[in-house]
Amino acid sequence: MCGIAGWVNFTDNIEENQQIILHMTDTLKERGPDAEGHYFSPHVLFGHRRLIVVDAEGGKQPMHKTVNGKHYVLIYNGELYNTEDLRRELIACGFSFDAYSDTEVLLAAYIRWGADCLQKLNGIFAFAVWDEMAQTVFLARDPLGVKPLFYAWRGNSLIFGSEIKTLFAHPAIQPVVDRDGLTELFALGPATAPGSGVFKGIHEVPPAYFLKVTPDTSLLREYWKPTAEENHETEAEAVEHLRSLFTDAVERQLVGDVPLCTFLSGGLDSSGITAVAARAFASHGKTLETYSIDYTDNDKYFKASLFQPTPDQVWAEKMSKFSKTHHHTYIERHAALADALENAVVARDLPGMADIDSSLYLFCGEIRKNYVIALSGECADELFGGYPWYMHDDMIYADTFPWSRFVGDRCAILSPALQTLDIEGCVRHQYLDTLRQVPHLENESRRDFRMRELFYLNIKWFMVNLLNRKDRMSMSNSLEVRVPFADYRLVQYAFNLPSALKFAGGREKGLLRLAMSDILPKEIVERKKSPYPKTHNPVYTDIVCQRMDAILKDPNAPLLELIDRKKVREIVDTRGTAYKSPWFGQLMTGPQLLAYLLQVNFWLKQYNIQLEL
Repeated sequence: MCGIAGWVNFTDNIEENQQIILHMTDTLKERGPDAEGHYFSPHVLFGHRRLIVVDAEGGKQPMHKTVNGKHYVLIYNGELYNTEDLRRELIACGFSFDAYSDTEVLLAAYIRWGADCLQKLNGIFAFAVWDEMAQTVFLARDPLGVKPLFYAWRGNSLIFGSEIKTLFAHPAIQPVVDRDGLTELFALGPATAPGSGVFKGIHEVPPAYFLKVTPDTSLLREYWKPTAEENHETEAEAVEHLRSLFTDAVERQLVGDVPLCTFLSGGLDSSGITAVAARAFASHGKTLETYSIDYTDNDKYFKASLFQPTPDQVWAEKMSKFSKTHHHTYIERHAALADALENAVVARDLPGMADIDSSLYLFCGEIRKNYVIALSGECADELFGGYPWYMHDDMIYADTFPWSRFVGDRCAILSPALQTLDIEGCVRHQYLDTLRQVPHLENESRRDFRMRELFYLNIKWFMVNLLNRKDRMSMSNSLEVRVPFADYRLVQYAFNLPSALKFAGGREKGLLRLAMSDILPKEIVERKKSPYPKTHNPVYTDIVCQRMDAILKDPNAPLLELIDRKKVREIVDTRGTAYKSPWFGQLMTGPQLLAYLLQVNFWLKQYNIQLEL
């Protein structure tokens, strides 16, 4: 994996501003610690930082290629999982290759097919291509949004990069947040609206979009989305089909010239990935390494709930024993978890999922001591129905985002100056706008119609936020984390599974359980979904309450301008119990809300944000 940066201006000669692109590229050194490269021309400046995973010599970037007298330059962040399939097809078209990197294959694919190459790629990516003869810069992002790509227009300049901080390294871009950004922060956060960078004038290329820029035009276009298709498979046929797609997705993602491991929580999703990977390793006489995370004294304080029915660690150990992996458990300290809330903000450039982010940040840092690639189980719950909001009618038919059902509670903690923000209107607009995009089949039952809406909402919102979290926390530690369930073929297939198949046996992820039944122990196949990871130790609550108390007593704390101090004081004094509804998802209740506000305060200070109220 890597980081990319660019500056395009077809009106002015910007070649003499090389120091700016150097500065922008330097912000990406954690994403790419192994190598750095640049391209300078009168109207296009590119920068690249590289984390070497495949073909150290043959994958250097920016990559240049001249075909029929036409010169192209590519910068690319990602991994293609069908590289060899594409290479064979391109060789048949007359292309030749100097090395075995996917970078060279991607550039050749763009030269051969242009924007249509996106229909052929199976992978995770964000890239930019400069076509010198056509005077065109082409930017694209993978179908599910695993890899990030931000941009901003300033006058005649298009400025882009893998992270928001990369844009701030350009002198034309300042960290300004206006009322629209604040509305989004408190209405949708830690999620962001598709295409939004929250900061004023900063945008994100949405998942499955490309941006094509010429001296006269700028075109932002969607190139892929799940489509509605009939599925008449029997249960046995669906089990076999799903198992085949899943196994292929995992096996394709085991490629690399550097050490690889898997995340293993002991849940269905990570266990399935681990089982396939361990089998592939064993076929080559190797032992797979697996990692899980836990917290100090977590077992002493665990209490079962609807969202967290069982603890995790014992299951990770059982699965490791079953698959004969070499397992490691990383125990996090709660003070470190709280301290890393700030690291997580810098990684995201935005407030995020509080300790759910910071725990992953620390976990990835530990894994990176020994590994460069890891596989993780994100996206299965969104695709196959693993959350309570797929199983309980009051959540299924909630006329809003099911992971953010208590918008009124959010409004209650805002300061009088922000009470005029249209928090509920923002949520309503984004929700209805997404529903308008959902593809349907004719004559769907009321429940199937709603289920298709729920799955689309999860793919476009909840899943994207979790993928953002995974990318930022891992890449800020120079660790490449791959997500087999985000294979667009699996997404398309899962989107069209009838509810009766998807929830086979009346269980959440019923069909996925059946597909895993021949590779996993029965007790793990039957285990109920459990969010991971989460601390149950009250010491963490004590820490965040103490830190929020300090902010409430600090007259210079920037957060105080945004919150109702009395309401937040009540949450602190009751150790989070005065805010009972999840702020977001399943886990962000009172203590996590306080941690989120700690992140907001740090974000305002660290980025020296100018508020336009």
